[in-house]
Amino acid sequence: MRFDLVTVLPELLESPLNHSIMQRAKDRGLLEVHLHNLRDYGAGKHKQVDDYAFGGGAGMVMKPEPIAACLEQLLGERQYDEVIYTTPDGVVLNQGLCNQMSLKENILVLCGHYKGIDERIRETFITLEISIGDYVLSGGELAAAVLVDTVGRLIPGVLNDETSALFDSFQDDLLAPPVYTRPAVWRNLPVPEVLLSGNDKMIQDWRHEKSLERTRERRPDLYGKFMGE
Repeated sequence: MRFDLVTVLPELLESPLNHSIMQRAKDRGLLEVHLHNLRDYGAGKHKQVDDYAFGGGAGMVMKPEPIAACLEQLLGERQYDEVIYTTPDGVVLNQGLCNQMSLKENILVLCGHYKGIDERIRETFITLEISIGDYVLSGGELAAAVLVDTVGRLIPGVLNDETSALFDSFQDDLLAPPVYTRPAVWRNLPVPEVLLSGNDKMIQDWRHEKSLERTRERRPDLYGKFMGE
């Protein structure tokens, strides 16, 4: 799977995507992440990529010319399954969308910045707009890193235990149950006996019940969705 990330601050993406699971995925040849500095396509001595907004108001807007030049070059080199723009007003990224994205081969991501990009770029090139939550970041780079991580870890062979992702929170619209490790008793707090029983059926039933309980308490919106309410 290949991600191409277009950004004005590629250095913000280098560290999050060069460690841990994402680095192992790249080392195994399962994931490619290519960073493209939008300023390489900017005009003039200062490689300008932003300008004032028509109509006035605070903040700068990313210019269409450098974005179009970059996107058209990349689109001329390969076919992309999605051209994504990270923006607060996009659809909220969730596990279901991540599952769908993990089946793609080539994904191109434009990281928003400043007050956003010229609307004509959105109308011309963008096929999907994604937000990672109802808040505003300084730029779309962190959102792009989240997208790569959440999707990349679902690629077969990336996780050492491929069943691990199946039991993550949100895979079935429920939060994950509590987890425990050794020692069996810590500061007089014991691990639930069922987890030490060796009875797989009882353990799975306990985990499901705890998932329901935790989701009902912490995310009633998800609980209602799961229960079909």
